[in-house]
Amino acid sequence: MKLLAGIVLGVLSVSLLTAQQNRSETTAEQEYLSNVESVIISELASAEDRDTKLVALEYVTMAVNEGRVSESIKQTLVNLAGEGTLTESRVNGRLVNNFPDVRRTACELLGKIPSKESKEALKKIAYAEPEVMVVAEAVRALAEVGLNDNNDTVETIIWVQKKYALLNPTSSLAYAVLEAYEKLAPTVSDSFGKVQMVQSISEISTNYQYVKPVRDKALALLKTIK
Repeated sequence: MKLLAGIVLGVLSVSLLTAQQNRSETTAEQEYLSNVESVIISELASAEDRDTKLVALEYVTMAVNEGRVSESIKQTLVNLAGEGTLTESRVNGRLVNNFPDVRRTACELLGKIPSKESKEALKKIAYAEPEVMVVAEAVRALAEVGLNDNNDTVETIIWVQKKYALLNPTSSLAYAVLEAYEKLAPTVSDSFGKVQMVQSISEISTNYQYVKPVRDKALALLKTIK
């Protein structure tokens, strides 16, 4: 697998270098290079080991930052964000594809691709993910995507906040929830949705299982929203 990773990385590097050196190439050639990049990233992401998947995410990061986001790359991120939770691979009953850092990075990158597909994938992760750090990243990414049709995104985040406040109060997640509310507040379209959000923030502000900076941020946000 390491040999495969080395080969595809070499091909990808040459392809990207060629693209940079030939800015005036035709659209067809650019599309070809983009397709090559997507295929190689997909191959890296489908590897069984964690390190190769992280290499795939490095190249996805480069593609996203440079505006080269194909449907294949989007699907690769969706797959990686749910690997080990939404899709499981087991050997003798043991889960062998559980890589929380891979899922967290994939969620972060989905947040940089505002689309309905990104939103739906992140909502599924928020509901199904058992690792708090990944849930927090999914919440932040949902806020970055910014789509909140009929308050569906805010309702997902409210559900996450209630679940973890009950089962596993975590200050880092509560802070991510507050940051998300802050960004999504202008998208809440009705008074009922705003009341629900305010209630959720109020619960954080009075929960002494959270550190003081988190409770203080909740109080400050309440004043802003009201």
